[in-house]
Amino acid sequence: MAEAPPSLLSVCIDALTQQLLRPCDDDLLPCIYDLPSHLLDTLITRLPPLALRTFHHHLPFDEEGFSHDDSTKKRKRARDWNLNSAWQRLFQLRWPDRVKQIHRTDWEQLYWETHLQDCLDEAVEVALIPSFTGYIGDIQISDSILKYIGFVGNTNHSTCDHSKLSYHCLQFGSHVSCLGLQNVLCTAETSVLLRECKLQSLVLRCIRSKEQIDGLCKLLAQHCRTLTSLEFVHCALSTDFINAIFGSLVIERVQKHGIQHLSIIATSFLEPCTVSLPSGLVSFLSSGRSLCSLKLSENHHGWTFAKDLFVTLLNLSSGISVLDLSRNRISGWLFYYRRSLSGSHLSFGNGKSLKLLRVLNLRENNLGKDDVQHLRYALEHVPNLEELDISDNSIEDEGIRNLIPYFVGASETCPRITCLKLENCDLSCVGVNLLLHYLSTFKGPLKSLSIAENYLGRFVYSNKISFQH
Repeated sequence: MAEAPPSLLSVCIDALTQQLLRPCDDDLLPCIYDLPSHLLDTLITRLPPLALRTFHHHLPFDEEGFSHDDSTKKRKRARDWNLNSAWQRLFQLRWPDRVKQIHRTDWEQLYWETHLQDCLDEAVEVALIPSFTGYIGDIQISDSILKYIGFVGNTNHSTCDHSKLSYHCLQFGSHVSCLGLQNVLCTAETSVLLRECKLQSLVLRCIRSKEQIDGLCKLLAQHCRTLTSLEFVHCALSTDFINAIFGSLVIERVQKHGIQHLSIIATSFLEPCTVSLPSGLVSFLSSGRSLCSLKLSENHHGWTFAKDLFVTLLNLSSGISVLDLSRNRISGWLFYYRRSLSGSHLSFGNGKSLKLLRVLNLRENNLGKDDVQHLRYALEHVPNLEELDISDNSIEDEGIRNLIPYFVGASETCPRITCLKLENCDLSCVGVNLLLHYLSTFKGPLKSLSIAENYLGRFVYSNKISFQH
């Protein structure tokens, strides 16, 4: 049976789509906006992303949803076009597995942000080839990506630069606030390509050379007024690298930065960073009143690093609420820190950061029973702590006995602890029984206690116990 010919409506919509994929025609768009509502609704559902962007960005309405009619000198209210739903549908068609994980309203912004990230990830594969010597901006974007936004089959590659990475960075960068960059993209050229972005969150991976640091610093300085979250993963950082990175984040004249969340994960701190805090990091922590989350995880930090970090936190004016030092080697840090304060006017609790701490993660830090005794002393001066994780540390039953006085004292002062994790701590039923005895009289809002992967025999039938009050 012969296939039915397209309807006149479909032919017209296809023709309008082709027009919207070309440079904007000032005479065409007003005519499209004046079409009957049912035709416009159908058109919107059929437009590919690039055409919908043209339609969306040239709407003749102000921020309040009105247009000005020159013939009547009156304001006209905008039509009720649900463009956000159209963008959500396009996002779902392209990335169906990601929709359920997202709760947001601006789907157009998310669409182009995710699109540009895909373009950058594809460019990395080309730039990593040893024989690559060209400009990053000239890297060709594959047809498999271009077809999603409406280019393939609609434009001539020889007369348009839309197949180059530079086109996508400059055209859609204004929609982008969150990005992840591999080391090979950390160049001075990339800072130019991303100049239209308003970066708020940036994830850097595998930064290791001075050339990459120099390129990254230009990018950070360019976006220092908008950046609020910064994450480093699998990098290798020397003292000079750290000083340069954090120095580039300081806003001129203000001498402060706006970073709220800093994460450094699975990163090698080169000598002498492994021994003490680099001056650039100390300066960064001291000049960031907005800093509220600090994660230094799986970096092989030693006890002197952790001790120096807490000394710095004591003198901060910022209110850090989340501190994650998991998967390091900081056994003894609190002992030496406490001893260093002997005879000093300093003490735990002088720092505002510790007083506002809500979450403390010390998982897998080679802590022993004696470390818990010193930790108890520190916790007495962290009045707003809600979550404590000391899992994967061999604290044994003696460590539990050292920790119990904290809960006893805390119960009298109405603590905020809601979650306690003691997984894989070499606990026996004796230590857990003692802990549960005191927790049964605990008046605080404890909701969850996890004692998984301990050798409890038949004493406990479930490895996770929840308390509801």
